[in-house]
Amino acid sequence: MSGDRDPRLVWTDAGEPRSGRFDDVYFSAEDGLAESRAVFLRGCDLPNAWHGRDHFTVAELGFGTGLNIVALLDLWKRTRPEGARLTLFSIEAYPLGVQEARRALAQWPEVAEARDALLANWPPPTPGFHRIDLPTFDAVLDLAMGDAAWALDQWTGRADAWFLDGFAPSTNPQMWSDAVLDGIAARSAPDARLATFTVAGAVRRGLAERGFTVDKRPGHGRKRERLEGRRPGPAPGARPRPRVAVIGAGIAGASVVRALTAEGIRPVVIEAEGPGAGASGFPAALVTPRFDLGDGAIAALFAQALERAGGLYRAIPGAVVAEGVRQRPATDRDTGRFARIADQPIWPRESMTLQDDGSLAMAEALTVHPAMILGDWLQGVERLAWRIGDIRADGDGWIVTAGKGQTLRADAVVLAAGWGVSPLAQDLALSPVRGQADWVQAPSPEAEAWGGYVAPTPDGFLFGATHDRSDVGTEVRAADTQRNLASLATRSPDLAAAAVAGPGQARAAVRATTRDRLPLTGAVGDRPGLFVLGGLGSRGFCLAPLLAEHVAALILDRPSPLPRAVVERVSPARPAARTVPEP
Repeated sequence: MSGDRDPRLVWTDAGEPRSGRFDDVYFSAEDGLAESRAVFLRGCDLPNAWHGRDHFTVAELGFGTGLNIVALLDLWKRTRPEGARLTLFSIEAYPLGVQEARRALAQWPEVAEARDALLANWPPPTPGFHRIDLPTFDAVLDLAMGDAAWALDQWTGRADAWFLDGFAPSTNPQMWSDAVLDGIAARSAPDARLATFTVAGAVRRGLAERGFTVDKRPGHGRKRERLEGRRPGPAPGARPRPRVAVIGAGIAGASVVRALTAEGIRPVVIEAEGPGAGASGFPAALVTPRFDLGDGAIAALFAQALERAGGLYRAIPGAVVAEGVRQRPATDRDTGRFARIADQPIWPRESMTLQDDGSLAMAEALTVHPAMILGDWLQGVERLAWRIGDIRADGDGWIVTAGKGQTLRADAVVLAAGWGVSPLAQDLALSPVRGQADWVQAPSPEAEAWGGYVAPTPDGFLFGATHDRSDVGTEVRAADTQRNLASLATRSPDLAAAAVAGPGQARAAVRATTRDRLPLTGAVGDRPGLFVLGGLGSRGFCLAPLLAEHVAALILDRPSPLPRAVVERVSPARPAARTVPEP
């Protein structure tokens, strides 16, 4: 998409928000809410279309002020089937700021609850996918900032209803192009409905050629006519809720539990030694992205993951220890590299800034308290303290067995046990990396990374960590404490002196990595019902919350928050993820 994403918003004398870019209003001055309800909600036969459904997906072209989504959420909360979930997908190439949206939506107090929920979670205008939680509505919104054809190609969902609300074809022909209409057809579920204000002949013919029955209907306000469409096919029925077993109770397993719970599924967790027994058991963790100047898809993944993780962690009382992490340059070349990173459009304004000393200030990065996160996300879930002996397919499901003869039958199993995944799925190419970190009780510094790192804890700071490949030992080693102190002294002799003087502790754990340093996220080979979230390396607290939602989407056959290009890159089926690449 073009680098210029300014909608060039102006306000008419009647109080209408108007796009100067497309010379068209966002909604009717007479009553935009009534127009949304008439054209889009009734045009898609809502709420009748979701009657008896346990899940319903609505996709929209032209997010604009968010008015259609607000109207939809208000209707959903009043009429949704008991226990049902709503997934929303919307596309906007020229996003408004939250204050502009607030002004546009202020005139309808009757939908204040839905409006305020959306405004409270308004995403930054950065390109890519953004996930917005709407828990009081049992809904989630994936908002794609970018061109419509690109967004439809990257979305993996299928819509039960479409709101086609782009600006008029005469002023915004790209929104109604053949590529966009192809994307609508490809991403439509059987019996999908659609509604739009335009009755342009090219749109009618294009939709009809793609299998939609399209009819003109009386318009709303000054518009004489509008369109309703439907794609013939059997409406999906309700699916039985699967029984899911999650193996592992670190940040990967806890993230899968949170994602499934949000979708109404209560899994069983299997963890021999309790939550955080592995690499997630340190008293502090940094939530920082991996930087990539040469791989746009992976750079965007980490930006999306950081945004998602931050939003979820900030919602947990006591989980965030400190905001912001400073990345120090390791070489003279890093300052120029950091400048290019800060200029990438994937980061919100002021979230990545180059400092006078050549360091990179990451305002959205966090230091978190792992125990608070794991405790919150695993609260109330059934946990089994088992040491897994075997996992085997059995008919349409799986049987998990433990060493003392215990067995558990599940429809789906998620391997989320870090390095412990390796013996359970030997065709996945994982490698161990041992890391020891130390911590002391002392005044807390700011979080920094330089190859080593220092992170504040609730009563001091943690520093480290060693990085020893192919080492699976978890005993504490005095020599590694000395290595960590030496690294800390290169950055701050005062902190190293405080670490020596204060009462200290140490811990070692084994992380799992892959050959291409990308995670394993998705279905495992040709074994239906077996999934993995692993290979997170040292970025688990950044990546796991978002990637777990992708795993949950696969289990439940719901839209993923990940763009298709990222799904392919993190798939366990990629050659770099397998011990024996597929032919």
